[in-house]
Amino acid sequence: MSTRKLRLGAFLPGAGQHFAAWRHPNARADGILDIEYYKSLARTAERGLFDAFFLADGLAANFGGHVGTGSSSDKAAVFEPVTLFSALSQVTKNLGFIATASTTYEDPFLLARKYASLDYLSHGRAGWNVVTTVGDATARNFGLDKQLSPEERYARAHEFVATVKALWDSWEDDAFVRDKASGQYFDPRKVHAPHHEGKYFKVAGPLNIARPPQGHPVIVQAGQSGLGRELAAETAEVVFTAWQTLADAQAFYRDLKGRLAKYGRSPDSLRIMPGVSPYVGHTEAEARAKQRALHDLIPPEAGLALLGGLLGVEDLDLSRYKLDGPLPGDLPPTQGMTSRQDLILDIARKNNFTIRQLYEWVASGRGHWTIAGTPAQIADQLQEWFENGAADGFNVLPPLLPDGLNDFVDLVIPELQRRGLFRTAYEGSTLRENLGLARPRNQFKKPEPPQFVPREAELAGELLPAGGPTLSSARESDGGDHIYQRIVLVGSSTVSQQDAIEKAVARASSAYPGRLRWFEVIDSRGHIDADKVAHWQVALKIGITLQN
Repeated sequence: MSTRKLRLGAFLPGAGQHFAAWRHPNARADGILDIEYYKSLARTAERGLFDAFFLADGLAANFGGHVGTGSSSDKAAVFEPVTLFSALSQVTKNLGFIATASTTYEDPFLLARKYASLDYLSHGRAGWNVVTTVGDATARNFGLDKQLSPEERYARAHEFVATVKALWDSWEDDAFVRDKASGQYFDPRKVHAPHHEGKYFKVAGPLNIARPPQGHPVIVQAGQSGLGRELAAETAEVVFTAWQTLADAQAFYRDLKGRLAKYGRSPDSLRIMPGVSPYVGHTEAEARAKQRALHDLIPPEAGLALLGGLLGVEDLDLSRYKLDGPLPGDLPPTQGMTSRQDLILDIARKNNFTIRQLYEWVASGRGHWTIAGTPAQIADQLQEWFENGAADGFNVLPPLLPDGLNDFVDLVIPELQRRGLFRTAYEGSTLRENLGLARPRNQFKKPEPPQFVPREAELAGELLPAGGPTLSSARESDGGDHIYQRIVLVGSSTVSQQDAIEKAVARASSAYPGRLRWFEVIDSRGHIDADKVAHWQVALKIGITLQN
């Protein structure tokens, strides 16, 4: 039985991943804009113990083809994903939600606030899929004639993500004291305005929402090009990727994990999850028949538009060529989806696909790994990638919804659990906990002085003069070479606060010559003018080195 467990994301767009899924008799053609339909998908994914519900997103009405065909897919007019996930978070408890948003066309402050809000609404289950967004059609929706070059998109993305992380760290986790007695709502010492000023963004801050429950929502990225891999190595905690063979997936896995060290990261800080579109049947023949039935629903003009869009060449007219002939070899290079274009062209060459066969292939998985078989056959292939350095898990793209998701949850998940490869219960309540990712440290919070206590010796009798204020000590230890004592001094009007503090510090210096490192008043209760009241209380931190 394996102790390492694979991670699973569920990519659940409308009627399914297959381009023509909405035409299937079992599909909900209008489901993509029906909240009740999405609620049922989310509940099924949670029943299957998936880590997260993932949605891709675009900023133009041509996602999955060209609007001009009118028959492209159900993906042309969809929900904004953060809005949708805010609603779905209310009918689920453990399922994470990974929403796509663009570093090219969005604003760091607004995006940081939006995802922090989703993290609060979901009690720590939000993730941000970072994309740079390609396509001239999108550029024209934002005042540009052409998309930005890959180099500029990725340079902007590096700065964008860093700015968003700084905004999420605007407030320390314990900044909000909400003290009704004193009237103090937050501690101003624990608020940090990033004051970012870079090449692309100028943002003062602080963010007007508290630090998210997860510290930062989980950062996800899907680029496969050299520029995309570098962005992922610096910023991503989960990477979605598309490969067709074990060898190619292994090479990507080694390359990306190998880039982490230069950013001070360990290989375990990143989960690599290739996409897989599974057709599940009680027999392999049944699974293949399900695949063929969907392929037969693709209108040729829509298939050609899809293929042209995924090749990254806008307005590419493939209708000039024979459907059952080869793809032309003189396609113009793309400024957008370079890695996806390379993948599709490579598949066409290796399999000697006709144009029709090629658009059927991309219609199923958009370039992702597509497999068909029994639950055991599906599990065999996932296990091979998982146990041989190709994947930490998978982003599952059911070709038809809800049928494909039900098949995976009811048939494949139990087989993975039987093999000890997948959880039988959620490990935690947040997306980070379930993915096994650490909660990020606030970059603006100063490290606390070592919080150690003395060995057997009590400081109480040494720090205060006889007849002075009484004292109690809070104890913590990690066995280091330093000691830390938090002393609460309780006095009366006969001894001033300042006098008691000075005497305590003097006694500490005398008791441990040359070893007093720092002291700090950390809490004051009661009245400011302690000499004029009956009692006062103040807490004092004193740090001392144990070893000379």
